[in-house]
Amino acid sequence: MTIADVKKNTDQRMHKSIDTLKADLAKVRTGRAHVGILDHVQVDYYGNPTLLTQVANVTLIDARTIGVQPWEKKMIAVVEKAIREADLGLNPATQGDMIRVPTPPLTEERRKEMVKLVKSEAEDAKIAIRNIRRDANEGLKKLLKDKACSEDDERRAQEDVQKLTDRFVSEVDKLVADKEKEVLTV
Repeated sequence: MTIADVKKNTDQRMHKSIDTLKADLAKVRTGRAHVGILDHVQVDYYGNPTLLTQVANVTLIDARTIGVQPWEKKMIAVVEKAIREADLGLNPATQGDMIRVPTPPLTEERRKEMVKLVKSEAEDAKIAIRNIRRDANEGLKKLLKDKACSEDDERRAQEDVQKLTDRFVSEVDKLVADKEKEVLTV
C-alpha cells in the first residue's frame, strides 16, 4: 500500500459517508410531499419483505399528496397497512385502486424535532468521517514504520488527509444547513 492508495481509499470512504448522509436526510419529512418519504417502506409481498417501490407505482399527485398505485389489486390493503405502520405520521386513504397519502403540515414543535434529527444525522456523519481520518492516519504511520515512506511524506500526507476531512465536514455542514432551512420553511 502506498500513500496514494491511502488517500484514494480515504476519499472514497468519505464520499460514501456523504452519500449515506444524503440518503438519511432524504428520509426526513418536510412540510411538502415527496416520494422519497416512502422509499424505505417495506411491504409484505407473498411472505417476503419488499420495498414499496418494487410493488407499486409511487407518484406525486400535488404538493401535499402522494399517490401509490399497487401493481396488483390485492396488494392495496397490504400497502396501505405498511404505510400506516411505517411510523412516518402519514394516514393513507384508498380510492379505488389508488392509495392517496396526504402529508399533514408540520407543527412548529415537530419541525424543531426534525431539525434535531437532522443535526443528529450530521453528527453521525462527522463521526464517521473522523473515524475514516483516524484509519488513514494509522495507515500512514504504518507505512512510515515499515519504511515505505519518509517522515516528510507521511506528514504531508497527514496534512492532505486533514484537508480532505475539513472539506467533507464542511460539506456535511452545508447539507445540514440546507435541510434545516427546508424543514423550517413553512
